[in-house]
Amino acid sequence: MRLKQLAVTALWLCAFACNAKQIAIVIDDIGNHQRDLELLNLPGQVTYALLPHTPFSQHFAYQAALKKKELILHIPMQSLDNKALGPGGLTLDMQKWQLQKTLGHALSSLPHVKGVNNHMGSALTQHAEAMKWTMEVLKKRDLYFLDSRTTPYSQAQTAANLYGVDNVARHVFLDNELAHAQLKIQLNQLKTIATEQGYAIGIAHPYPQTHQFLNHALQDLQAQGFELVPLSILVENKSIRLAALQKSNNLTP
Repeated sequence: MRLKQLAVTALWLCAFACNAKQIAIVIDDIGNHQRDLELLNLPGQVTYALLPHTPFSQHFAYQAALKKKELILHIPMQSLDNKALGPGGLTLDMQKWQLQKTLGHALSSLPHVKGVNNHMGSALTQHAEAMKWTMEVLKKRDLYFLDSRTTPYSQAQTAANLYGVDNVARHVFLDNELAHAQLKIQLNQLKTIATEQGYAIGIAHPYPQTHQFLNHALQDLQAQGFELVPLSILVENKSIRLAALQKSNNLTP
């Protein structure tokens, strides 16, 4: 019986390692401009990260729901260089109730979101206590967290694991440089990661150059053996993989 259970667990793990290479692409910083709405026409299951309380976030969310596109909240968090955060920002000088109330208000304004990621946040995500307060809110609302990894010292995933919040992390920023050649290099890096480990997560931004590039590049992914999926699919797959590994470890004598 033990060998049979181990074999079943191995099959579960192989299902994720051997299946189509899955890629999730998240477009950050949505909501400030009307032209952002044009990004909803990108081919495939792109995920969109909406800034709270911005002029077009509500309308974008409505249109995205009609097109069955996945949305997450792009919550502004304090950076090391103290850049202006815009409305709904979370800062290190906030008390617990202030941070959670601010985050809760942002989430209530965009009820269709399935998760949250950080806008900037190189300072706040290094702060373990602030991340614990954040994860308390996400756990109660059954939302996942994408760590944008704006700092290698982020405590976000550690806090998420502590509070049982499903979480993943960004692998590649696609458009730190906007020249076509650089965009192609970054997308190829994402494909390499997906080939090696079965999945990869890229973050891009609503620049016209990025839009034009992705409009063509995303159409080629399927022919190249990749599957473009909503971010929640990779979050769910990670949870299943971890559960299978834990079960396997528990069965090992």
